[in-house]
Amino acid sequence: MIKLLNIETTLIFSISVLVTLLSCKENNTSTSEITSNSEPETETSAPETKLSSEFKDFWYNGEAEITSYKLEQARYGEMREGTAVLVFVSEDFLPEEQVKADNYSENNIPVLKLNATKNFNTGIYPYSIMQSTFYPVANNQHALKISASVQEWCGQVYTQLNNRTDFEVMSHSYFQGEADETFQIEKTWTENELWLKLRIDPKSLPTGKINIIPSIEYTRLKHENIKAYEATASLKNSIYTLTYNDLNRTLRINFNPNFPYDILSWEETFLSGYGDAASVLTTKATKLKTIKSDYWTKNKNSDLSLRETLKLK
Repeated sequence: MIKLLNIETTLIFSISVLVTLLSCKENNTSTSEITSNSEPETETSAPETKLSSEFKDFWYNGEAEITSYKLEQARYGEMREGTAVLVFVSEDFLPEEQVKADNYSENNIPVLKLNATKNFNTGIYPYSIMQSTFYPVANNQHALKISASVQEWCGQVYTQLNNRTDFEVMSHSYFQGEADETFQIEKTWTENELWLKLRIDPKSLPTGKINIIPSIEYTRLKHENIKAYEATASLKNSIYTLTYNDLNRTLRINFNPNFPYDILSWEETFLSGYGDAASVLTTKATKLKTIKSDYWTKNKNSDLSLRETLKLK
């Protein structure tokens, strides 16, 4: 059950509502800044993370954190130049519909959302990738929803994972053998959620031998089955590392050891390409610029200068 908001939280909520009234459509600010035990009854909850005043001041001020990165992306056995953007923002989430809530309710689940995008070219044609992950700020359960889309001139793919009794997966693709799929998998760690878990409390990240579902982006680009794989996780010197032995893949996330634990860079090493063109390459993303902004209100031509601030073309 969702805990009833106390007087202090209600006051903070009221202030948050006044700070931001608009979202990507009409309302895109999270107002339930208190932790909540919204875990499905079939899962066992760990203790909730107690949110600090520092966390509340940073994430509940009506703005998103937007960070741009220089991207060196491995694709088809070659390196490609591009850009990546991570957009972190707090939101209220509807537990049944599993979408962003437009209006406040004590039954809403407060989440931290990550929209992660990549843009790069492979020869004549462009790639556009986006992943969205909704993770409860209570930090004691799995992501409530993950979606990913990949668009390029050959076609597009879309995959969505919903956290219900099990993980419910729906995937659509233009590739033969992947066209339209719906299936369920047992709940476990997801790579997508760890980026948000890191931002809430890096010390809570899982370490050692774990079973984990790789990022949806990776499984779709590599045409791997969406399932849990065994991996080894470690946290040392503000670098979180995931190594998948069966996939010959390693992910390293380099972050600021101090709050707000912003992500400075990341590397992903894996076998890229097919046949004789395949080789082990490392995708790299290096931070360019970070801003805080209620970006959903910055949709005029006069706001294009903000893209220059982020060093985005």
